Amino acid sequence: MSTEESQDDSPEEEEDLQYFVRIGGADLDGTKTVERSLSELDGIGTRTARLVAEKADVDRNATFGLLDEDDIDAVVDIAENLEDHVPSWMTNRQNDFFTGETTHLVGTDVNEKRRHDINRMKIIESYKGVRHKRGQKVRGQRTKSTGRSEGTIGVNVEEIREEMADDEGGDDE
Repeated sequence: MSTEESQDDSPEEEEDLQYFVRIGGADLDGTKTVERSLSELDGIGTRTARLVAEKADVDRNATFGLLDEDDIDAVVDIAENLEDHVPSWMTNRQNDFFTGETTHLVGTDVNEKRRHDINRMKIIESYKGVRHKRGQKVRGQRTKSTGRSEGTIGVNVEEIREEMADDEGGDDE
């Protein structure tokens, strides 16, 4: 009987399943758990996803698309206004350069602000901005032996052997 009951429940659950949940300009997979779906969103990691589920009073292991509309709305509201629900040290945009506010960016806003910050550094020609302009390492990594993007460096033994073989073959003729 248990197999018959599970077969009867699955079509109903599939009808109620919301395959995509929109948060912060991004679509989240509704077939995954709440924690995993939220952690796929830019600006929210595993720990923050767990905290969002806890603040919304939702089981973090529940399938995201099968939640009630009210529960989904609660999760979306907390994820988009995270700075109101977590301590300031847990936000990803503390003391913004222009406004001085502490916010938590989610979704496409993270990439947009990052590009904006890099462009500002390039314009004022700070050390990091100059490194960004040149396409070099920015955070103090070694550059002597890594991060090379221009062709092959060093001796290409195969080419030398081919040239020597061509030269020797040319002398015989």
